[in-house]
Amino acid sequence: MTAEEHSVIGGLGSAVAEVVSAACPVRITMVGQHDTFGESGKPGELREKYGMTAEDIVQAVKKVIK
Repeated sequence: MTAEEHSVIGGLGSAVAEVVSAACPVRITMVGQHDTFGESGKPGELREKYGMTAEDIVQAVKKVIK
């Protein structure tokens, strides 16, 4: 599980997936901006728009461990 405040493409999630998959195959979930152009705005509003709030992260973790 990774969470980042920018694109998941080429980001932290990609790096973690690359390293982890070499050692053992596991399910990986990435919270972040998925394949969209970046925008300017207030940080809280952007986190809400792209599903990056604390609650979104909690829900993603619950889903992955279910």
